Amino acid sequence: MSNSDILGRLDAALAKRRAADPAKSYTASLYAGGTAAISGKITEEAAEVVEAAAEDDDAHLIHEVADLWFHTMVLLQSRGLDASAVQAELARRFGVSGIEEKAARGHGDTPAE
Repeated sequence: MSNSDILGRLDAALAKRRAADPAKSYTASLYAGGTAAISGKITEEAAEVVEAAAEDDDAHLIHEVADLWFHTMVLLQSRGLDASAVQAELARRFGVSGIEEKAARGHGDTPAE
């Protein structure tokens, strides 16, 4: 499987899962649980990323970040959004000083670079 458009391919798969039976699809069960269920999984996965970052096991860290990305993509899809919206925002920020970008937003803790 090529990595070049994995986010787009995952978006397409996640969109299909929205119509799946929640009893037969983990992703569909997240959609059925709504924003609260999806957000709970994102919180759990973010904590697992932080825990993995404290270890020397890069493969574990990559695994946990993949889980976090997956669940955030489920959240985007639940709102009718997809990874391309996030990619566009990152592209907009590219080359902009993180300090300048944060000041322009007036809030947030994540600089562009």
